[in-house]
Amino acid sequence: MIVIIGQRATPEQIEQMLSEHKFYIKVAVDIERRVLAGGGEMHYDCEQVLLDCGSRQQDIWAAAYMPSTTRTPIH
Repeated sequence: MIVIIGQRATPEQIEQMLSEHKFYIKVAVDIERRVLAGGGEMHYDCEQVLLDCGSRQQDIWAAAYMPSTTRTPIH
């Protein structure tokens, strides 16, 4: 499932995006519009969703996100 978000992801959205790979999320970000598409099998899937929503190719960057289940406090 690919989720499009324009603000901090909710825990529910993160769970939806994790449905494909379980331990990491493929994402593509439109750095001009500040919109993220996450989930899917490949970065290409996220990229295509952004392009379909009006993003320009030169504004899209891809990454993988590995959410941590444990948090280390910062001192």
